[in-house]
Amino acid sequence: MIYNRLKLLRTDRGLSRQQLADMLDVNYQTVGFIERGDYLPSLELAFQIASTLEASVTDVFSDQPFSPLIERKPQE
Repeated sequence: MIYNRLKLLRTDRGLSRQQLADMLDVNYQTVGFIERGDYLPSLELAFQIASTLEASVTDVFSDQPFSPLIERKPQE
């Protein structure tokens, strides 16, 4: 299973599904399917999502459940 923080990162940046979909040139339903884990994006789309959200791919997608962001240590 692949886990993601897409909805959290998208809403944190004040983007609607439609806005993000337009930026990625995909259907807004695709964004919803990815957020719910009903669809796995291609590697190319995963990198495009991360770049658009100004995040690393590993900040958006993981093969392990994410720990809450508050538990992450600040980078030195």
